[in-house]
Amino acid sequence: MIRAHFMASEGSSDCGNRWIIAAAAVLMLVPAGATSAWSLFERQLVRIYYPGQLDRVTLTFTLATATFGISAFLGGLWMGRVTPRVVGVAGGFLYGLGVFLAAFSGHDLTFLYLCYGVVGGIGKGLIYIVPIAVLLKWFPDMRGLVTGIGLMGLGAGELLIAPLASDIIAARGVLSAFGILGVLYGLVVITMALFMKNPPSGYQVKTPRRSAAHAAHPATRAFTLREAVRSWQWYALLAMLLLNATAGYALLSQAASMSRAMTGASVVQATALVSLIAIPNAAGRVLWPWLSDHIGPRRVFLTLLLLQVVIFLLLPSAHNATAFAVLAGAVLLCYGGGFGTMPAFVADYFGAEHVGRVYGLLLAPIGVSALFGPWLLANTRQQAGSYAFALYVLAAVLLCGAILPWVIRPPTQPHTAGVVPDRGAAKQCAG
Repeated sequence: MIRAHFMASEGSSDCGNRWIIAAAAVLMLVPAGATSAWSLFERQLVRIYYPGQLDRVTLTFTLATATFGISAFLGGLWMGRVTPRVVGVAGGFLYGLGVFLAAFSGHDLTFLYLCYGVVGGIGKGLIYIVPIAVLLKWFPDMRGLVTGIGLMGLGAGELLIAPLASDIIAARGVLSAFGILGVLYGLVVITMALFMKNPPSGYQVKTPRRSAAHAAHPATRAFTLREAVRSWQWYALLAMLLLNATAGYALLSQAASMSRAMTGASVVQATALVSLIAIPNAAGRVLWPWLSDHIGPRRVFLTLLLLQVVIFLLLPSAHNATAFAVLAGAVLLCYGGGFGTMPAFVADYFGAEHVGRVYGLLLAPIGVSALFGPWLLANTRQQAGSYAFALYVLAAVLLCGAILPWVIRPPTQPHTAGVVPDRGAAKQCAG
């Protein structure tokens, strides 16, 4: 009965208001944007429960990101069988449950890995893929901008949740904070997931607004997942996403610790920094995708990677709190921009029909980024007492990766793919 209720409106011919769906998408992603708040939990967990075990506690973050990527792909496949609402509600339940159960981890790292890392990560992946796939179908005329608007919820979550988590930790303790936030996350996501639905059959927009940068190479046929992974372009997009994410995850996971070690910031100042850098993270998820609608996602990614090369070369000298905050914020601006721009990049090259699966598979190995970046920084700090070597390594890796957006071009249309099927009379809706 519940599934029938969720399925009911998918076949509706009513266009509804796509901007209401966009607003719900933003709010749905807010709880999933608690990434930067992890560094606050991590510091308290190491201080109280796991002294001298920073690398082991950091593994929780890595596991959460790894399961997030795999789950996003599986969620994309699952949406081919059920509605976005079903996937979104399941994601909200699992994400909230995983964070809530982390409150009972105590001195048991394995239980923390299982709850926050695995169960929570699976839920977060399901949450993430639903709004992206839905919005790209509702807004074919402004893919970059609307994806950025949707993903702004993640940035807003990092801005709002970090100070909220800090206050709860200070008042109730780190474990109680997991429990309280877990309940809150679940309620918000499940409520917003009820607004998620695909457009009606034959949906079109009355006045297309596609820019010349995108219109020059639209995917006139929908690549299936099998066809997409047979093209070298899919692997180039994967590499670009992983490289950009590696830089961002590295900084996100260690932001509080880095600010204290490199600038002598107090606990209060480090907490403020975590909240502060969430602003460019959120802004980047809108700014760069909006820019990609005008200059194209290829040029955007080239700029993102080269800009971060310069930033990581400068970071080891940033012993002033202001300089560190500016450079860290610039990295997060690029990090948010990469995730905001890539879905439209995928839809431009492979079509929006199967974007949940094609983009979802790009996210499946994202745990590599969450493993390499945070591990490199944490391990270098423990072994050498400084972050400098790790930052230089990241700069070199990003420089090598910048060749990819320089050379990539749209894939040849697949021979086996038919034109996107007409599922009914074209129905135009006002923007």
